[in-house]
Amino acid sequence: MNKEHKLTYFITGGGTGGHIYPALAVFEELLKKDTTGDIFYIGNFKNLEYGIIRSKGYKFLGVDVEGMPRKASPQFFLWGIKLAIAVLKSCFYILKYRPDAIFGTGGYVSAPTVMAARILKIPYVLHDCDAKPGLVTRNLATGAKSVSLAFEDAKNYINNKNIFINGNPIRKEFQTLTREKALENLGLQDKLTICIMGGSQGAKTINNAAVQILKKLSQENIQVIFQTGKRHFEDVNEELLKIYPDYKKDKNLIVRPYFEDMISVLKASDIAVARSGSLSLSEICASNVASILVPYPHAAADHQRINARYMESHGAALYLEDADTTAETLLSYINSLKGEKLKQLQANAAKLAKFDGVEKIIEQLGI
Repeated sequence: MNKEHKLTYFITGGGTGGHIYPALAVFEELLKKDTTGDIFYIGNFKNLEYGIIRSKGYKFLGVDVEGMPRKASPQFFLWGIKLAIAVLKSCFYILKYRPDAIFGTGGYVSAPTVMAARILKIPYVLHDCDAKPGLVTRNLATGAKSVSLAFEDAKNYINNKNIFINGNPIRKEFQTLTREKALENLGLQDKLTICIMGGSQGAKTINNAAVQILKKLSQENIQVIFQTGKRHFEDVNEELLKIYPDYKKDKNLIVRPYFEDMISVLKASDIAVARSGSLSLSEICASNVASILVPYPHAAADHQRINARYMESHGAALYLEDADTTAETLLSYINSLKGEKLKQLQANAAKLAKFDGVEKIIEQLGI
């Protein structure tokens, strides 16, 4: 490569944190390279990615695309038209900005840009975070320069000669932030800390069980960081006020709809109660946290159950079915994580952590 030529990149992926944050990690690492010229993030203006990318001042290009309807219907026909328009818009972006390479993290948001790259013969690299890769990755992998995967078993679903098991690209702060600093960032003390979260959107089953036990956990001098999800916060707040009217004054409890700084939340925690999206699991492992995993039962291709069982099989997590998640079962699981058992799960989670995914992907993206 001519060293005077600065490379232009498109990064695409959105809809959920599991698609956004790996893309963002690669985006920010590319920014540090002296060979990088322009870099653009392509996503949906209506989605979470727009606010995250714009808040950082990065260049954002919009495509209006939605997830594919699962059944044949008039909506399916309209979705197809919308997708075609988004692909044409992506082609326009490519012809205007001339990217040297494109990186996509799978999911419906990345589909138009990756399809346009394939049409215009622009090199692209895909990353998929799940044990069973999603529809976009499976269908577009054949034309990719390479495919990055988080799980070894995912290779069975991919038709590409250049497959790399990189783990998920995670942000550098998971390596550099200390537990002491994370606790300080959140205004918490150095004692047993539990993070309860259902992802950026929250999880009603987890929320309903957690609300019933927060007061008891606090009375046992356990700190709880509870992310309810924005859509569920008002319901949780209303229920908590009935059960524990003074909860907002309790220094052992932090209850918020959403945490921008999830790195501090996880690095401050000893135990996480969570869904089992792959990025969440990568970040949990990178934080040396023991986890109680409650997979979302309606996830595409049942990938959350597969992810959770993988963690369980490596002695890094406890598995709890969504249908079995009550205040009683959740409290029982939490109480079981004490002493050596807690330390063992934390140690096994740490063994699964991979910190070099970003560097490996950028190396594979190189022109």
